[in-house]
Amino acid sequence: MKIQWSLIAGLVFALITAVFAVINVDPVRVNFMFSEVDIPLILLIVGCTLIGGIIVGSYGIFRQYKLQKEIKLLTAQLTHIQNETGYTPPSPEEIQTGGKEKNEGELPT
Repeated sequence: MKIQWSLIAGLVFALITAVFAVINVDPVRVNFMFSEVDIPLILLIVGCTLIGGIIVGSYGIFRQYKLQKEIKLLTAQLTHIQNETGYTPPSPEEIQTGGKEKNEGELPT
């Protein structure tokens, strides 16, 4: 559900940016410290938006890579601890029953 809301918010932002860019088509002077260039404002707005998207996307990919690396490390530590101690995780049936085995001969009270 979170992904859907993120997608909708991204599309709304893209639509607002596109409308804003289309309205502003006048040429502007951009100073690059070593030269000046006259370019349409629409290209400047779209270019800055794309650069911002690339930066945010790169940060997201880096963060995901870092978290996957941490998951691998923690999984390896868990496996090592389980092998050293002989611990086995409970089965889903044991978790549902609270670890208690039912005696079939007993009547419920």
